[in-house]
Amino acid sequence: MKNIVVLISGRGSNFVSIAESAKRENWLDEGIQISCVISNRPGAAGLDRAREMGIHAEVVDHKLFDTREAFEDAMMQIIDRYDPAVIVLAGFMRVLTNHFVERYPGKILNIHPALLPLFKGLDTHARAIAAGVRVHGCTVHFVSPELDAGAIIGQAVVPVLPSDDPDKLAHRGLKLEHVLYPRAVHAVATGSVKLVDGRTEMDDETALSLTLFDAAA
Repeated sequence: MKNIVVLISGRGSNFVSIAESAKRENWLDEGIQISCVISNRPGAAGLDRAREMGIHAEVVDHKLFDTREAFEDAMMQIIDRYDPAVIVLAGFMRVLTNHFVERYPGKILNIHPALLPLFKGLDTHARAIAAGVRVHGCTVHFVSPELDAGAIIGQAVVPVLPSDDPDKLAHRGLKLEHVLYPRAVHAVATGSVKLVDGRTEMDDETALSLTLFDAAA
């Protein structure tokens, strides 16, 4: 079985989109399943959603640990039970150390609300509007020790309209996040996308499926 472990901190809307896609597309028939959801916040709404879906959910409260490494060690003890094919960051609001990232090379995925390498870090929507760009979007990438710098798996593009504010732009982009991220997770789980020598490898058909444009989003 190819196990997926999801890390969340809040409502987990991207986790829900992945779980719903997995059910709708019968990933289990391909030997792929979401096995566990872990949150660093005990009150995360995504924990309840996971349990409602019959997915095992656990809490590793980062506030109970003196160091990031100790917190990550506690998470890794849970994660390693599942020998995961993919570890999905879905609104996980903790920066991971090299200690964690280097344990799971080519397995950790994140979605960033911008078209990397543009607008790394926070406040991406406000920064995109301030920069005057005409398109914005999101990027799924492998997680590397450097923040928001891992090899790109897929991207989705939306327009930036003159009437936009950060909330409107974020809402437009989130619609495509919920399409792109499940596709990317599935592609990595099936081996259609791989990290090789720091770069992604995939065929043209897979690349096209992981490149989304929506002028009407």
